[in-house]
Amino acid sequence: MKILILGAGQVGGTLAENLANEANDITVIDSDSTRLRELQDRLDIRTVQGKASFPTVLRQAGAEDGDMLIAVTNSDEVNMVACQVAKLLYKTPTTICRVRANAYLAKPELFYQREQKKDLDSLRGFPIDVLISPEHLVTKHITRLIEYPGALQVLEFSKGLTQLVAIRATEGGPLVGHELSYLRTHMPKIETRVAAIFRKGRAIMPQGDTVIEDGDEVFFIAASDHIRSVMSELQPLEKPYKRIFICGGGNIGQRLAHTLESRYQVKLLERDHERCVMLSENLRKTVVLEGNAANKDILLEENIENTDVFCAVTNDDEANIMASLLAKRLGARKVLTLINNPDYVDLIQGGDIDVAISPQQTTIGSLLTHVRRGDVVNVHSLRRGAAEAIEAIAHGDHRSSKVVGKRLDEINLPEGTTIGAIVRHSEVLIAHDHLRIQPDDHVILFLVDKTRIRDVEKLFQVGLTFF
Repeated sequence: MKILILGAGQVGGTLAENLANEANDITVIDSDSTRLRELQDRLDIRTVQGKASFPTVLRQAGAEDGDMLIAVTNSDEVNMVACQVAKLLYKTPTTICRVRANAYLAKPELFYQREQKKDLDSLRGFPIDVLISPEHLVTKHITRLIEYPGALQVLEFSKGLTQLVAIRATEGGPLVGHELSYLRTHMPKIETRVAAIFRKGRAIMPQGDTVIEDGDEVFFIAASDHIRSVMSELQPLEKPYKRIFICGGGNIGQRLAHTLESRYQVKLLERDHERCVMLSENLRKTVVLEGNAANKDILLEENIENTDVFCAVTNDDEANIMASLLAKRLGARKVLTLINNPDYVDLIQGGDIDVAISPQQTTIGSLLTHVRRGDVVNVHSLRRGAAEAIEAIAHGDHRSSKVVGKRLDEINLPEGTTIGAIVRHSEVLIAHDHLRIQPDDHVILFLVDKTRIRDVEKLFQVGLTFF
């Protein structure tokens, strides 16, 4: 595919790296020549310097014959105008736009794509095919971690019917020290599949005789109703969270408090006085506090030692890290920290900071969903982009498809790829060798080697005989 990426920041750069490694024709547009030069030195891509919304710049970048435009600059306005220019002047087939400001997101009529007619004259508002809100994605990610105490990552497929969960195996979990086959004996009524195990940073493809060790990062898939039962096999089950302390009242902090305040006791700490006034007027049950999270006395006054989850979500990585370390030392049970710099994530996670959350990786997965070939409806980036989980829909018949009509053990999966589950007519079927894939099945796959993504896509592309 010929893809134009507008913005060479963390998200744009990471996306360019992902897509360039998959043999796409990538052009990155940014006004920062230094950043573009850094990307070009590392990646086999083309770069264009200039304002991303200018028609002349888009034409210079090849918008006239581009397949897709992904606008992820730091300016919502530039992103939205660039999508409109590309669609109206250059008939770009697919436009994807990152929008952060709630003032825009609260008015969905701004992004109405088309009326009933298919011609461009009928466009209303900004012609954006896919709208991405990082704050919304990060809020969902944190909310799921709070709903499942002890999880490192919780990913949804098929509208929440099934979930893929990453969890750290801990001594005291019934399965730790046993072979995977023991799980079926111990829980005969629970269907689950371990998709991958990461031990000391290295991927292990699980077999029935694989022994789970203390410290393993285990990815398993199960119907949503069974997630907690499987988690209890891998570590002593934590008590549900009740008290949440949010540090930072920006877009993410406000959205998170609004999402959680009806089910949890939420306190939100923000240093800016005017922002505190606005938050207290817009949040119903959240206790809004004014102050600095690096102030030990404030945390002690608010009984930080009784806090179940401390979430640091300011725009400053260093402030988030220091506040999280202080909260943990003062007795907070679990600490979740937002980290924008991807180089920090691996350094800090797993010590005093329980989970480091990367907005870039959360956003990348959502963007990749729309880039993948075949009918791919969900993509999740895992382990800071090293692995990937995909939900693909099987189409065609036994003549036109490489998967439809075949048993799972007959499918020639690329190395490092496993099928975790199939969702068929709202029923979750955990993968077993004897299962046959039927038309319109949603197949959930796990890849520990992202270089094989093209091979997986080819499996789910329909041959000409189908037409």
